[in-house]
Amino acid sequence: MSAAPIRSVAILGGGTAGWMTAAALSKALSAQGVAIALIESDAIGTIGVGEATIPTIHWFNQLIGLDEAAFIAETGATWKLGIEFRGWQGEGSAYFHPFGTYGLPGDAQMLPHRLIRAWNGGHALDIEQFSLTTQMARAGVFARSNGDPRSLLSTLGHAYHFDAGLYAAFLRRMAEERGVRRHEGRVTRIEQDGQTGFIQALTTERGERVAADLFIDCSGLGGLLIEGQMHAGFEDWSHWLPCDSAWAAPTAADAAPPLYTTATAAQAGWRWRIPLQHRVGNGYVFSSKFQDAEAARSDLLAAIGTPTADPRLIRFTPGRRRQAWIGNVVAIGLSSGFLEPLESTSIHLIQTGIGKLLSLFPRQDCATLLAEQYNRVFAQEMEDVRDFLVLHYHFTKGRNEPMWQACQAADLPATLAYKVDHFLGSGRLMLRQEDLFRDASWFAVMTGQGLRAQGHNPMLDSMSAADNLRHLDAVRAAIAKSAAQLQGAR
Repeated sequence: MSAAPIRSVAILGGGTAGWMTAAALSKALSAQGVAIALIESDAIGTIGVGEATIPTIHWFNQLIGLDEAAFIAETGATWKLGIEFRGWQGEGSAYFHPFGTYGLPGDAQMLPHRLIRAWNGGHALDIEQFSLTTQMARAGVFARSNGDPRSLLSTLGHAYHFDAGLYAAFLRRMAEERGVRRHEGRVTRIEQDGQTGFIQALTTERGERVAADLFIDCSGLGGLLIEGQMHAGFEDWSHWLPCDSAWAAPTAADAAPPLYTTATAAQAGWRWRIPLQHRVGNGYVFSSKFQDAEAARSDLLAAIGTPTADPRLIRFTPGRRRQAWIGNVVAIGLSSGFLEPLESTSIHLIQTGIGKLLSLFPRQDCATLLAEQYNRVFAQEMEDVRDFLVLHYHFTKGRNEPMWQACQAADLPATLAYKVDHFLGSGRLMLRQEDLFRDASWFAVMTGQGLRAQGHNPMLDSMSAADNLRHLDAVRAAIAKSAAQLQGAR
């Protein structure tokens, strides 16, 4: 006989993770009459580094029924077509990671091999000329995919920059309209079943007792439930990702916000710049092992000028919980782990945590097999993102500061070394269907970080080298023509 269905859910922690979870669950579970409560304290600050996103944000906004125009107006959002990496191959260097595919429609996997063949033949072709998304970002003109797989516009991709605090407030209004009940205050007591280990109830400093069948831990880096109560354990990845601190500070808005995030390599880490409608978000992610906090603060202020608010210091350890679901507790967001915002994955990891929970939503017994599957997929996803970030650090060139030398000398994770070896040998990108970052992203960053494949897909050898160049010329011309048309129609 099946266990009874979940009748109540309690979310510990607000902020972006908590209110994203509340908005999604209140939408998905509305027909089942599940009571949803959220406990947060206004006295506890939030970490606002998740202001830049990747294109998967569209899935989440559609899931919760969020109107794009209202979302942009309410959150101060701007369009984002990709990320520019400055200085990662030495001062003055720059490359672009576009949200979209290279080449013509249907050619996303073969176009990199065409370029590799041309490069190895001595032809210095500019990779940016083969990305319509990059061309539009450089021109400062926004265009979106039209959904027609035959159209060159289908190669475009976009995400957003937005104010994470305003986004959380927007989602809070939406969730409360759907019946989510908010409880103010810190949790002072946690009741736990002595036999099953399940959490039974949380009591706030105001004396409110919130009982539930399922608890979602969105309490931040400390993981009050998943670590403090369930003892999940933590896998530390700082030997691969050395940055453990960040200063964040806003500056005045740009008159014409660029359509991309910038990530600029610095002495002991890198600086972000995220343009919003009402301000610019700035930050310096650094390693405290190689630079003290006050020196890092000075470096940030020297780079951005006078901020409109005092810089805030954030401390973290890169890595993940060994288990993100134990018993009737599921950790989502920072409580499940943290990977720095280099590729704007923080919001994505929140929404995929929610997605996994919805697809594996339990009954009251919270079957262990569901938790095992959740933890398996969670671990793989975090490791995939970790490897993509390590790729940036390890293959940096032209920087002689101690932190960067340490990154270059560190051994690669075996899973990343496997991808790199395949790419260097044959130009192939060995990705799984579930991998977050696809061919275009890996190719952009590998190429930008100076990796050069020695071979290409032999299927291309059915055409001559001259025909391959003519094909590339035609692709480049088609993209240039489309870019000009889109700019003219602005």
